[in-house]
Amino acid sequence: MKARWQLVLLPSLLLSMLLLAASQFAFLRGSFFKDLRLGRLGADLTIENYVRFFTDSLYLDSLLLTVRLSATVALLTLVIGYPVAYILARMRSRWSLVLLAAIIAASFITIVIKVLGLIIIFSSGGTLNRLLLASGLIAKPLTIMGQTSGVVVGLMHFTMGFAVLLLYGVVRTIPRSLEEAAEVHGAPRWRVFQRIIIPLSLPGIAVTFLIVFNLCMGAFTSAALIGGGKVFTLPVLIQQTVIMQTRYAMGATISVVLMVVTLLINALSVVLMARLDRRKTAVA
Repeated sequence: MKARWQLVLLPSLLLSMLLLAASQFAFLRGSFFKDLRLGRLGADLTIENYVRFFTDSLYLDSLLLTVRLSATVALLTLVIGYPVAYILARMRSRWSLVLLAAIIAASFITIVIKVLGLIIIFSSGGTLNRLLLASGLIAKPLTIMGQTSGVVVGLMHFTMGFAVLLLYGVVRTIPRSLEEAAEVHGAPRWRVFQRIIIPLSLPGIAVTFLIVFNLCMGAFTSAALIGGGKVFTLPVLIQQTVIMQTRYAMGATISVVLMVVTLLINALSVVLMARLDRRKTAVA
């Protein structure tokens, strides 16, 4: 008798969907009321908040910054994390398990500790800056505080472990014999990567990209701590709108827009991947 494991996962899936739908419904409902300040909402339904969002350059620039920053982090994480995952997956020694365990352990460290560690490392009197100054590679200390590039570094530090673990599982599903067969027939290593490894791992690469992208779209800590109030991503803008300005309706509007844009980008990516897969199948 074939086990139906999907039934075991069904309760947790339903609970997660219920919690997500309930919270997003509260945001969606609140976004259609007017802000009366001090956390109070008007009684009449209105789309004034959405009109303001899409006509105010502050919100539009923040949306574009969030999407661009998340895509940049996802791309750089793949470029750096894929070789690491491949090496770990193809290592024959026990060190691969030790390194993998270290990555898993590092993934459990809270993002606040990671960000504070980066701030210490990149401080003007930190070891990194002292070494770079002593070597003559830089003329003045590097800083990541208040810089978009610093937020990128912080988000990569946060997502790199997840990406490596996901890509490690992807590479492990590719039989080593395929690479060996290609090399026996004279294919160089770069050709093996181009024609075998990358195409076979492309679905996993796309999934990893989307997961990292989604994590960055909703990330708050790195942008708030490293950005220092100068990098206004949508999560930072939501925090300032709700906590500092007590404009709950506008905060709900920003939250809804963030969720919808993220879902649309994910849906578009799935459609593009499906078309690419159909095209490859037709060619084959």
